[in-house]
Amino acid sequence: MRVLLVEDDEPVAESLRRGLLRYGFEVEWVTTGAAALADESPYDVVLLDLGLPDTDGLDVCKALRDRGDVPIIVISARSDETDRVVGLELGADDYVSKPFGVREVIARIRAVMRRMQPRVPEASASAPGPDRYGPRLTVDRKAARVHLDGEEVSLAPKEYDLLAFLTEEPGALMSREQIMEAVWDANWFGPTKTLDVHVAALRRKLAGAITIEAVRGVGFRLVVNEDTGAGAPGPEEGKASGQGDDKASGQGDVKASRQGDGKASRQGDGSAS
Repeated sequence: MRVLLVEDDEPVAESLRRGLLRYGFEVEWVTTGAAALADESPYDVVLLDLGLPDTDGLDVCKALRDRGDVPIIVISARSDETDRVVGLELGADDYVSKPFGVREVIARIRAVMRRMQPRVPEASASAPGPDRYGPRLTVDRKAARVHLDGEEVSLAPKEYDLLAFLTEEPGALMSREQIMEAVWDANWFGPTKTLDVHVAALRRKLAGAITIEAVRGVGFRLVVNEDTGAGAPGPEEGKASGQGDDKASGQGDVKASRQGDGKASRQGDGSAS
């Protein structure tokens, strides 16, 4: 999906651009209203800041809407209700006030795109099922539910968000900064120790299905365990099996020995007589 990002604040634009790229979006970034109106490349959605250096973003919004039906999401520090109403009246499809998190913007993009798509009759709709990771773990992103060996796993909201983020690219190394920005949003200023707590919780609850490797000084990597873990007898099972085999073998040896001794004894007595 191609995004036209119209934002003159470089730190905000870079952070948003990195987040969008990480989620698979293509981003065309311009810093002025004139550049936005001059861009003739095809795009699926526009993220538009109102505080542009050369013109009012509301005028850009109106001009873009007059051109066509491309979805427009306003991203602005103007949180006044009047600005939000005017933006929506001029053709914006949604309005996000700064500061915001990358995940919120992505959720709003997806929501706007869903509204733009024609509704499909439920009978003919082919809704994607849960994503499977190895033979044991499934993540249903639509319902925000996780199952391990067919049983639902109870996860706290941020535990689920963390798992959903890490499973988007199994095997990829994610820095602590990337994870904090995606799961706790770009405006999180608290300690990152909370990340370690949530990683420990996922390791405990999903033990055997996934491995979350810590890379010192960098971040974490999620690895899917493909081994089902079935078929190997446990300690108690092996112990019981061994005891049964030894017992059966011992009984058979004693029985065979007794039969052999008795037979030889009878034959010897008959010969002597």
